[in-house]
Amino acid sequence: MSDDAATQARIDTTRPHTARIWNYWTGGKDNYAVDQEAGDRIRALHPGIGDYALADRRFLGRAVRHLAADVGIRQFLDVGTGLPSADNTHEVAQRITPDARVVYVDNDPLVLVHARALLTGTAEGRTDYLDADLRDTDTILEQAAGTLDFSEPVALMLLGVVIFVEDDEESRAVVRRLLDALPTGSHLVLSHTITSPAMPDVDAAVAFWNENGTPRLTQRTPDEVARYFDGLELLEPGVVSCNRWRPDAADLTAPAEVAMYGGVGRKA
Repeated sequence: MSDDAATQARIDTTRPHTARIWNYWTGGKDNYAVDQEAGDRIRALHPGIGDYALADRRFLGRAVRHLAADVGIRQFLDVGTGLPSADNTHEVAQRITPDARVVYVDNDPLVLVHARALLTGTAEGRTDYLDADLRDTDTILEQAAGTLDFSEPVALMLLGVVIFVEDDEESRAVVRRLLDALPTGSHLVLSHTITSPAMPDVDAAVAFWNENGTPRLTQRTPDEVARYFDGLELLEPGVVSCNRWRPDAADLTAPAEVAMYGGVGRKA
């Protein structure tokens, strides 16, 4: 069996999957009826779910633009890539810096199939893809070193992926192991679904998901999300609702407060 056929065989179309539902909410077409049905059920419980899916995507774009244009970052390690969409990390970075290098990491077979087909970069830069789990930090770092130079600053992108590590200590240890391998001047870009008394419908939507979908996810409070940046220089405005992180004109009509918080921190 070829690698592509083996990857295709791993795709389960009988259960809704978070990457495909996220794709559905953000207007993509790489999803199945089972994902659309679950996505609609979740949206009925939490009507604003589409807003924070889009907020997370726009936060990624603004963070990458800032790091590439204002900080001079030329390397990006994007773990938990999700399905390709508009303005992927390499597209944003390489528009600013054509020689930027990007390594995507995901263990979802559907993501890997589409990554090989769609995530092509500039001739000057490099865009590569790894099949690995977030917890398998040694594999990620070893294989990413074939594309990235870990003696130079790297932006570690963890958008909506740490939510899949249930244990708090383990999740922070995973982030720390990845950061420890990166030099001074590297940055962490992280977003995370939150739980808040002001948003009880989010908790109901997550509970539905964890009963019916895969993989299970864990919510954390804003303060708990901020702990991932311990020891880093947290860029203004800190860990906030993704729509509040340095919004531009396109974000002015979006809800300011969504249940997806994010931040950017610098390793000193």
